[in-house]
Amino acid sequence: MDYKGLVKSLDLAAGYTPPAELAYGDIKARAIGRADLDDDVRGINASIEIIQRTRGGGWPTEAVSADFNYVDLVWHELEFREGYSFTYAVYDSDGHYLGCCYFYPMGRRTPLTEKLLAHDVDVSWWVHARCLSPRFLRETLRRATELGRRRFPL
Repeated sequence: MDYKGLVKSLDLAAGYTPPAELAYGDIKARAIGRADLDDDVRGINASIEIIQRTRGGGWPTEAVSADFNYVDLVWHELEFREGYSFTYAVYDSDGHYLGCCYFYPMGRRTPLTEKLLAHDVDVSWWVHARCLSPRFLRETLRRATELGRRRFPL
């Protein structure tokens, strides 16, 4: 079967409400929204090459403006509210913006295949250019994986 163009919806347990805030050690994440606009624009624009190299997908193709990103953040808010996807702005305990973490349905970022049908969620993230070290990336992966297991019963 050709699954191109299809998206496998996230199948959350009945009555489950995804957390608006996540914490693990000194990393804090909150559902991304308009309040994160300035941090997000600065972070994206400082990290375009890193995002393209590490996250996959076709975004971003160029620097983002505050107006463009505002629309994107409102879209993320709507997706979160409706349970279609969950995007978090990630900060350290000192309030420094670290990047974003995304929980998307399979088929949203990359074409759905029979192999991908076996998976429940497409988790991706990007980190600010100042956070790009192998140790930080390994630790972020470990923490994001643990948070996903603990807080998203898929």
